[in-house]
Amino acid sequence: MKELVTIQQKLKAPKGQFNRFGNYKYRSCEDILESVKPILADTKCYLTISDEIMQIGDRIYVKATVTLTNDKCEKEVVTAFAREEETKKGMDGSQITGASSSYARKYALNGLFCIDDTKDSDATNTHEKEDSSTSVANTSTANKAPVNTAPVFTGAQLKKAIAEMLEAKSRKELESVWYKYTAMQNDNEFRNACMKMGTIYPA
Repeated sequence: MKELVTIQQKLKAPKGQFNRFGNYKYRSCEDILESVKPILADTKCYLTISDEIMQIGDRIYVKATVTLTNDKCEKEVVTAFAREEETKKGMDGSQITGASSSYARKYALNGLFCIDDTKDSDATNTHEKEDSSTSVANTSTANKAPVNTAPVFTGAQLKKAIAEMLEAKSRKELESVWYKYTAMQNDNEFRNACMKMGTIYPA
């Protein structure tokens, strides 16, 4: 779809939100939508977003699907997942689902429009770690961008990395796997596995 190329080139989505815990700016799903609407009108395209609640194992995920359609009814579809926390301080059940929906939608939009985020978009992220003694090291690592941009790994290595991701038992273990395989951080299959497991990672 040629219109998608035009949208990707023209779209500038500012980081209009601020996370006071992490002291960084980030863009929300709403920021992206407000920025893309005028370009959609110019290219005669329209965007639809839908959510699906899925249970994988004993956990609940929100699957967001973003569909871009042009005036010839050609479509581009991207999906992303976010896992609901069982509990989150200061939030009731509906707010947890809403936050997961916004997170999944944002990363589906990122994938569709090739938006590069270097920080997590979650406004409620307090950057708390399970082990406070390692918080400084973890924070400094989280600020690093992916090192490798080209696929310098085999299919077998990718399969092994995804298996390790799916076997992780905590956020700390997920982050460990993510930074262990820096060469795969731009691979969609690897990133989707991270998304399914609820990992917060650079886009």
